[in-house]
Amino acid sequence: MKFGKFEINAFVEQKFRLDGGMMFGVVPKVIWNKLAPADDKNFIPMSCNLYVLKAHGKTMLFETGLGDTLNDREKVVYNTDAITAMEKGLWEQSLMPDDIDYVILTHLHTDHAGGVASFDKGEFVPRFKNAKYLASKDDWDAAMHPNERTGAVYHPQRLNAIKDAGQLELIDSDSELFPGIKAVYTGGHTEGHFALEMESDGKKVWYYADIFPTASHMSIPYIAATDVRPLESMDVKRKVLPRILEEDVILAFDHDPYITFGKLSMDGKRFKVTPVSGI
Repeated sequence: MKFGKFEINAFVEQKFRLDGGMMFGVVPKVIWNKLAPADDKNFIPMSCNLYVLKAHGKTMLFETGLGDTLNDREKVVYNTDAITAMEKGLWEQSLMPDDIDYVILTHLHTDHAGGVASFDKGEFVPRFKNAKYLASKDDWDAAMHPNERTGAVYHPQRLNAIKDAGQLELIDSDSELFPGIKAVYTGGHTEGHFALEMESDGKKVWYYADIFPTASHMSIPYIAATDVRPLESMDVKRKVLPRILEEDVILAFDHDPYITFGKLSMDGKRFKVTPVSGI
């Protein structure tokens, strides 16, 4: 999908399942189950939607998905067999892993950063050998010092592979990464979680990662139970939703199994997301 001088396209790295109650927090099941029907174990379908942005002569990958180096515990947490479609997804865009110039990680949970590394003789090594990996300073610190609440979603040893290779670049969560491409601090979901706001020739595509993980999470109180500061997540949504409507923004969703790009509108008092394939 082209917007202005930029081009962005999506592919599914891996499908997985999470507990529906965890994904919707305090929202009762009788409500969220209408939006995301659960199976008999209360799991709902999810996707690791990755995005390839071509801008300023560079190829950038947003997130790396779960990857194929998950341990047994992580496979249980994410209900997946850890078979990655990374190479296939890139190949369908006429790319190879070595073609990626930048990997931008909005946060370092395993479903976003599990694919930063692959195995080489039983050791973690960077999957993208020519890329700079951009991550926020605050989230890196949180990932290196997981606590009882976050230990299941951070894997320091895997992440350290990109640091040890000299490919990690820690950034301020509020900064212009490139002309027309901004990291916007949100916090809420994690200590250093940031969004990406992109604009070229007046056309806007925004990626708010786990602030809006699916099109069913537009309502302000629909916040995952894993958010470390849910009130902060709600405040971000409260502020940004009017802008999305007013500025004719296309949203990219990181975990929606059906919609990768969508445009927001109001249906009475309810938010409605319509899938789009172009601007």
